Amino acid sequence: EYEVFDFPGSGIGMAMYNLDESIRGFARACMNYGLSRGWPVYLSTKNTILKAYDGRFKDLFQEVFEAEFAAAFKEKGITYEHRLIDDMVACALKWSGGFVWACKNYDGDVQSDTVAQGFGSLGLMTSVLMTPDGKTIEAEAAHGTVTRHYRQHQRGEQTSTNPIASIFAWTRGLKFRGQFDNTPDVVRFAETLERVCVETVEAGDMTKDLALLISKDHPWLTTTQFLAKLDENLKAAMA
Repeated sequence: EYEVFDFPGSGIGMAMYNLDESIRGFARACMNYGLSRGWPVYLSTKNTILKAYDGRFKDLFQEVFEAEFAAAFKEKGITYEHRLIDDMVACALKWSGGFVWACKNYDGDVQSDTVAQGFGSLGLMTSVLMTPDGKTIEAEAAHGTVTRHYRQHQRGEQTSTNPIASIFAWTRGLKFRGQFDNTPDVVRFAETLERVCVETVEAGDMTKDLALLISKDHPWLTTTQFLAKLDENLKAAMA
């Protein structure tokens, strides 16, 4: 038994647990992903407050890095570093991307939405789940099911729903499938489609959620029009 607190009245408590092997697996997954993208890896915790719990994450990540990844990271020219969560949040908003941010579950759930909306839209937010050995992947769009837009669609109304996260879920899956199967044409198709999505938006063709970030008067396309534009640009890129 371990006494956490002697409640003088009604109240509430919370307990957390984790397994060392789970934390090590998380570290390997993050570092393998960093290697695959050629990006530095940052772990964020609040180990100054949660000295034992978050301190364990910090220690095990460092242990895994030094034992299994230090040489590969050095060869790739990338780094691993632990940062306090408040410092890391500020850095994420200040930097221009190109890094892997390893978060504890709650931190990642909240901060991924902050980054997605702060740098564009939830419609751009993808999720790739990777096993520690990097051999099993699940890719999905990380946003919700946009029920309000679906109800508009059911009424026969045009919507301006951003399909990019859903497209990237498929392209990320295809890209890894191509790498696993050694089929470079599949990888090339996935990378081309992703590039076309980015270039189409940069050229000024976008859905309403992105247009409103530029100005309330910026022209936008319906879902169907945007998909047609992507189709047109993809055919040109693949020709």
